[in-house]
Amino acid sequence: MTPEQAAAAAGPSISALVGAFGESPQTQHRARVFGLSGWAFQVAGRGGVLGDVAPETVAATLGFLAPDAVAEGWEAARRVARPTEVAASNLAECCRWGTQHLHGFPKLDRLLELTSRAVEDADATGMPLFAAWRAVPAPVHDPAGRMAVLLYLLREHRSAAHLIAVRVAGLTPLEAILAGPDGEAGALANGWQPPYPQVAALIRRRLWADAVTDKLAATGFRNLRDTERIELVDLLGSLRTGLT
Repeated sequence: MTPEQAAAAAGPSISALVGAFGESPQTQHRARVFGLSGWAFQVAGRGGVLGDVAPETVAATLGFLAPDAVAEGWEAARRVARPTEVAASNLAECCRWGTQHLHGFPKLDRLLELTSRAVEDADATGMPLFAAWRAVPAPVHDPAGRMAVLLYLLREHRSAAHLIAVRVAGLTPLEAILAGPDGEAGALANGWQPPYPQVAALIRRRLWADAVTDKLAATGFRNLRDTERIELVDLLGSLRTGLT
């Protein structure tokens, strides 16, 4: 298994696992504790690691979220707390979720070892959000909590890789979403409002961008041996299956 194949195969499991954290009732409750909507907590929870920056900076970094919706969520969060506080709360909740849901995985220590190496080796060039999150120490030493943070980091790395690939392909983030599997439902979920442009002619560009995404996301897998890549992909798949 090549690094690119490993990145492509691991992507759906990473996305599903981190999505389960974001959609959990406890995560939504943490937003309500702040007095925030789920959207505002998502925006500031991810972007707050950059500090108290302008909403345009956050929108440019997040990329696939509609700029107007990002600005609305960011300003709502800033009215009740510093963005760094919301980001710290998001990280703490990620650890708590991991401790609660991932602790029973039988090969957690091995998965933690392989994933740690992938995160450490991942190239952060042109990926400020991933670099900022990777520089933040995990607030817990519990293996399951740390595992959740590593999954979160891998998801941010792949998201940044995809944003770079999409722009190189000549697509806007909105066009890439519409030309992808989630289509208009995905656009709406990311804050983009209709009417939407026609993108049927752009599907090939989107597929090319997906291939480039795998290439960029593969940097974390390059120093793993071929057998270790296969093992990591299998363990992530097993963790996803066990959780869902």
